[in-house]
Order: sequence, then structure tokens, then C-alpha cells
Amino acid sequence: MWLVLGLVLAGAVAVGLARHRSSPAALQASPSIGAVSRSPVRTNVSTGATPRPSATPAPAGRRIPKPAITWDPIPFPASRKRETAAYAQEHYGIDSWRLVHPHVIVEHYTASTTFQSAWDAFAVDRPDPEFHSLPADCAHFVIDTDGTIHQLVPLTIMCRHTVGLNWTAVGIEMVGTSDRQILADRAERRSAVHLTAWLMQRLHIQLRNVIGHNESLDSPYHHELVAAWRCQTHQDWQHADMQVLRADIGSYLQRFGVPPGRPWRAHPQAGCG
Repeated sequence: MWLVLGLVLAGAVAVGLARHRSSPAALQASPSIGAVSRSPVRTNVSTGATPRPSATPAPAGRRIPKPAITWDPIPFPASRKRETAAYAQEHYGIDSWRLVHPHVIVEHYTASTTFQSAWDAFAVDRPDPEFHSLPADCAHFVIDTDGTIHQLVPLTIMCRHTVGLNWTAVGIEMVGTSDRQILADRAERRSAVHLTAWLMQRLHIQLRNVIGHNESLDSPYHHELVAAWRCQTHQDWQHADMQVLRADIGSYLQRFGVPPGRPWRAHPQAGCG
């Protein structure tokens, strides 16, 4: 793997989203999808308003089947964890690299055409091209155009994929260059629905908190301490296209008798018009 990383540095896709690679190894019972820690999050109370998670009951209904997932990890050594903890302290007042009881799922597209390029860009821990800071961007899952779901990072580790939400969000990337391209890809769209629904039930996340990256400033969980970053977002998965994807997810949930909860509504970030 390290040889591959060396060969790929010149070819990584340096879009504003930063992305990915793989040596696929089939995941039967991946230790990366183990129990998510429920220990309290340490926050900087002097800053005031870290959103308080609502008491969301476990979704009722039958168990949603876990989709096939290939464990294809990116390097996440102690140095990257330290960088993640420093990032979380600066931006959220949380002195930890751990993802604790996530409340949001954020959908993205990679702005690239292959899973390999996505993995390559996430694997190299270098400053991101937008803010020039560490750690590098990453996502927990990447879905390929053939519908293959790759897991890159354990759900217990915070990934940097959405400003203001990394502290409480699971990131899903889909290989492609537009929302519409992915919606037109039946295999990729189906895998996105199945993975998202399974994560929702497993993590007790309701459909209103499944958002596109472009909806990040409308999430009630958005929390960013660095003023210059507070209104930052991206164009991937805009509201109209997310409404289509959420409708698909809602229909899939209903097949198992799982209520989707209240519909999505905007909670605009103050000062981000």
C-alpha cells in the first residue's frame, strides 16, 4: 500500500473536496464497524452554543440489512489523530479525534471519476487545497459507480469532510462529478440509499439529519468556532437533488416499517445569507 501511495502523489485529484484509493479486501465482519463510543463529548463551554443532541428514539420496525461493504482503509496513524484532535479543539472546542454518537450523515460526490483517485487523495495526509491546513480531508465511506461500497475510516474516528459538522457527522462520498450524474446511476444510487438507511437505523439518525454537503449551513448541528470558516460550504448535493435522494431513502425505510421521522427543514446559520 505504501508503494502505491508513493506512485499516486502526482495523480491525486486536488479539487476543493480532496479524495481517495484501494486494494479491495472483502469485509465479512469488519472491526471498523464496531460499537460506536457513547462517552460524553468534551466541549468548550466558554464558547456557548455547541448544539445539544436531541433525544432521538431508536427507529422502530424490522432490522434493515447491512449492505456489502469492502474494508479499504486509508492510513490514519497517531500523527493524523493528533492533527484531528487539534482541528476539533480549534473548530469545535472538543479535545478529541473520536467521533462520538454522530447525529448527521452528510452526502458528497468526489468531483472525480474513479474510486482510485478518491482513495488516493484521502490517503495522503497533506494540507487541504482550500484552507491549507491539517489533517487532510477524508470520508468514512466511498461508493463507486458500480455500487461497490468502500469503508475507508472506522465510524469511531472523526473525519474532516464538512466544515461545522465533522464533530458529529458520518461522511459518504459518491464517485462522480455532479448530483444528477449519481442520481442517473442506478447501482450507485441504490447503494447510497441502502448504506444511508442502514447507518440511520444503526446510529439512530432520522431522515431530516441526512443532508447534502450544500445543506450544511442549514443543519441544527452546525457549529464552527472559527469566524472565517463559519459560512463555508460546497456545491455537492444541493437541496433539490437531496430531496430526491431523501425520498428514495424514505421509501426504502418504509419497506422495513421504519418511520423516517419529521421532514427536513432548514435551520439557517445566522449571518450566512
